[in-house]
Amino acid sequence: MDKSYLLGVDLGAGSLKASVIRRDGSLAGEAAHPVTTQIPHFGWSEQDPEEWVRAFAAAVPAALKAAKVSPGEIAGIGLSGGAHIPVLLDQDDKVVRPAIMWNDQRSAAEARELHEAHGAFIIETSLNRVNPTWSLAMLLWLKRHEPANAARVAKLMIAKDYLRFRLTGTWETDFSDVLGALMSDHRTRSWSPDLCRLIGWPTETLPPVVEPSQVVGGVTRAAAALTGLAEGTPVVCGSNDTTVEFYGVGAVEPGMGAIKLATAGVLFLAADRPVVNPPISCYPHILPGMWYTATGTNSCASAHRWVRDTVFLGPGQSSEGAFQAMDEAATSVAPGSEGLLFHPYLQGERAPWWDPQLRANFLGLTMRHGKAHIARATYEGIAFSIRDLVEQAKSFDQRFGVVKLLGGGAKSATWRQILADVTGLTIERPGNGDASFGAALVAGVGVGLYRDARAAVAECVTALERNEPIAANQALYDQAYGIYREATHRLQELDHRLHALFVKG
Repeated sequence: MDKSYLLGVDLGAGSLKASVIRRDGSLAGEAAHPVTTQIPHFGWSEQDPEEWVRAFAAAVPAALKAAKVSPGEIAGIGLSGGAHIPVLLDQDDKVVRPAIMWNDQRSAAEARELHEAHGAFIIETSLNRVNPTWSLAMLLWLKRHEPANAARVAKLMIAKDYLRFRLTGTWETDFSDVLGALMSDHRTRSWSPDLCRLIGWPTETLPPVVEPSQVVGGVTRAAAALTGLAEGTPVVCGSNDTTVEFYGVGAVEPGMGAIKLATAGVLFLAADRPVVNPPISCYPHILPGMWYTATGTNSCASAHRWVRDTVFLGPGQSSEGAFQAMDEAATSVAPGSEGLLFHPYLQGERAPWWDPQLRANFLGLTMRHGKAHIARATYEGIAFSIRDLVEQAKSFDQRFGVVKLLGGGAKSATWRQILADVTGLTIERPGNGDASFGAALVAGVGVGLYRDARAAVAECVTALERNEPIAANQALYDQAYGIYREATHRLQELDHRLHALFVKG
């Protein structure tokens, strides 16, 4: 049997996606299955790891069927998932509690305390500044508020590692996810005992560290029965979603950038060395010796989805149909939405505000505004939040060439043009760029289908469309962005008062 196909699986915040690709990088078939997020308190965000496994068992057979590929034709499997998400297992390998997600804000006090007491040391050791996104602060919160659960932990895994554990029965992680936990020493490319001691976390609960492309095991008999995969199919370690996705769009040279329109909005830039400018994050690249920076908002596609489902999703209508209706509505409105602004802070905000109490709003509504204006203002507001990231990066003397656009929103020509006009950047849509594709490429490197990581990109990565900024639109958006920023500043204190009244109260 010709084993020339690769399977990449990405665990996203809203769904798990499986992609089967051919050796040349073309897509043979794909499928996705939703996963749900629980928000038991304001600012909290949790998921059940067992639901991830059920989503895997649903999406993978559907992807194989869509690709018309038998399980035995899969040469290798790669996985990715959100960074920072700790999955905690007891001595019987049972999940101790729901996984705390990267956009969870409950550990704000612990993050602030760690930064005030040890900020310089944390940055020196793990290259990044502590905030509620990182596992280090989450785990300190856990020890303080759920000490019984903390005491039960025998194994710590990051999201993709738990999925792989259920597939192969092996326990390991890669350096990018160690760094994403904010518990690494970049000089040893492994866990930092010193950072673990800051929060009293036992190092014996931490997995060994291997390369993302290393084959760590094969699909077990039980996993094969659950998923329809062939027993023994090689599985590589994989990495977090941003690392494999940035690699998968072909960003393999310093200065190449990307914007990801996923649950969060993420801005990337490749570098040939660690670039440490907290709170912009610094991560190791898939290519040895390379690094990349990443900074993100809390609500991007999630804010878009909320508006879509709240305003545009009709009875019996599919989510894809609602997206199409919203996109057509946004296209029908002139740039600027006739003075309607949207702040997409539905879950507080990360960069550059780092304020979990910020709230979303539509500002400037009049009787002239309708659903179409709301659609375009949503696109524009998310683009303004991405520009916040771009401006912060530029303040650290980071410069961008062509920027690849990732995520489902990249399919919208209107949204692509809005992003180009708002940010002033040239936007390019890759032909096959998402985390499941990147994970599959990493698997191909690991099982030897490609000579190395750079050769895989050269053979497989393509581009579709390019959007240049339109000068007149850019001038208008420059002025609107100034108002957007000023409104955030002025509303911040009111957001805090609302939080104190209706959340704390």
